[in-house]
Amino acid sequence: MPKISLRLAVAGLLTAGLFGGLVVAQEKIHDRRAWIDPKTATTDDPRRIPVPPGPRGPEGVLVLRGGRIFDGTGAPVREGTVVIRRNRIERILASGAADWPKDARVIDVAGKTVLPGLIDGHTHLDYAMPETPPGMETSEADAMLRAVEKTRFFLECGITSMRDVGSLRNVPFRLKDWVAQNRVPAPRIFAAGAFITSTGGHGMEGTDPDSRLATSFRVAEGPDDWRRAVREQFTRGADLIKIGSHFSREEVRAAVEEAHSLGLKVACDAETTYIQWAVEAGVDTIEHPLPRTDETIRLMAEKGTASMPTLVPYIYIFDQLGGYFGSTSRRFTFSKEANLDVLRRMKRAGIKMGVGTDLVTDWYRYLPLPYITELKTFVEAGYTVPEALVAATKTNAEILDMADKLGTLEPGKLADVIVIDGRPDQNLDDLARVDLVIRDGYLVVKGGQVVIPRHVPVVPPSPAKEK
Repeated sequence: MPKISLRLAVAGLLTAGLFGGLVVAQEKIHDRRAWIDPKTATTDDPRRIPVPPGPRGPEGVLVLRGGRIFDGTGAPVREGTVVIRRNRIERILASGAADWPKDARVIDVAGKTVLPGLIDGHTHLDYAMPETPPGMETSEADAMLRAVEKTRFFLECGITSMRDVGSLRNVPFRLKDWVAQNRVPAPRIFAAGAFITSTGGHGMEGTDPDSRLATSFRVAEGPDDWRRAVREQFTRGADLIKIGSHFSREEVRAAVEEAHSLGLKVACDAETTYIQWAVEAGVDTIEHPLPRTDETIRLMAEKGTASMPTLVPYIYIFDQLGGYFGSTSRRFTFSKEANLDVLRRMKRAGIKMGVGTDLVTDWYRYLPLPYITELKTFVEAGYTVPEALVAATKTNAEILDMADKLGTLEPGKLADVIVIDGRPDQNLDDLARVDLVIRDGYLVVKGGQVVIPRHVPVVPPSPAKEK
């Protein structure tokens, strides 16, 4: 791996939070949804911006007949049929029922498992790869092409939503818009924008803050600048805010208060003491399985701070690189075994945990193995296989602030549905056998391959008549 790609890969797996001392009241998110009339159409993201009314998704009704339904709610698997109208789940019928329009498109999924689209809770869309030409790491054009290729891999693996926690400038926001318009075959994108840290903070170690290599980051100094950095990401279209060490207690408190006042959750890449400071400040999730005290874990459980453990990238780091070296934000000893122990301790404490892979450099090419491996670490930590799948769907949707729209198969929810030729609720390896993927009501993967329909030609306007 070229030196620059390795450095960017390792940098992308780092960060932290900060706060400490006295426990303060957690700043709650200002939920503006209480002010929105249910009849008002909004964007399908945490921002909930009003949009013109009208139908969304493809015309017609799609029926997945006779499959094993794992609905993601925690209920047992049952036989049944899923009826989708445009981009919503309309009904879930009992086995043998056949109540749908005569002109509906019916797909027989007997013997297969129908479940909510998987969600990857920690991604970076546009990471440079070993073969990325020098100078192209920060090219928005090259970054977008990398993101488009990467998201296709995720989609083929049944992942219908991705939580991007730091990418180059406008790349994630433009890709998000195109996916929402069904112009690109990719999962839904929930983007944080630039990763906010301080001079010399995680990901910026050894990097000139004024260099182009810093363009995926927003270096902030002082509480007022941290607030400004949050507002900048919100202005660009952020669905959440991503922060990391190093920062002061006042800085992390300012960032959290500002994000929550705007209605956005805060994800924090933190370790050791910084985790406690971040939790005290009111962050919503702590990313990665990095060291923390029993007191911090107790505080996370008490305050409802969720976790996105991401054990799989550290498995690859230890296996491929022998350790995590050269980082001032990783000044502690850890290992695969220690990381799994953190996961087990959080499980025992009752902390809500989601599934994320954090696949930097070219590791997305390993898919679907990394996602399945991450789920298996949950099982090692004490989850049942169905509970791990719930973490990948329902819990991830809750962490995204999208539980009312995604994560389970229930009438009224967005039609993000996958069909697996196997029984993943019994054997996680069966997740590699993706048959169908439906995102926002569109059939985007069929027979395990991305489907791109032929374009519909537009008739050019008639020439103007001469007077």
